[in-house]
Amino acid sequence: MSDSADALRRIAAAGAPFVSRGDRSGTHAAELRLWQLAGIDPAAGRGAWYREVGQGMGPALNTAAAQDAYLLADRGTWLAFRNRQELRVLVEGDQRLFNQYGVMAVSPARHPHVKSAEAERFIAWLVGPPGQAAIAAYRIGGEQLFFPNAGRPGA
Repeated sequence: MSDSADALRRIAAAGAPFVSRGDRSGTHAAELRLWQLAGIDPAAGRGAWYREVGQGMGPALNTAAAQDAYLLADRGTWLAFRNRQELRVLVEGDQRLFNQYGVMAVSPARHPHVKSAEAERFIAWLVGPPGQAAIAAYRIGGEQLFFPNAGRPGA
């Protein structure tokens, strides 16, 4: 399945347990946006099927594994996490799950102590072919973690 909103609608309709970080993190904010796109207010199910743990991704994954629940997880923590028990990835590839990383130098005009020349060299390497290749080659458990896209339209 590659439609995250449809997956959330199915979870809610079934009253299946769903663990939310509930910690006001970027991942939690993304989860809330996805619920909104699905047309569902998860707060209405709070305490029954929707469970906020108010913690980071590791503890949320532990809770989801212990309760055999659904969860929105970032790829990095998912790949590094070993206590998945019977959990598996059900939805990926939905453009709405895309989590863009960026890089920018600190302004030397505002912060004269920064090493701006070194920062610019690092940025040039990172967005150039060697940096993009290094990003694409990074694996956890044999699986690619990041998908470089510097220089692509919309990146």
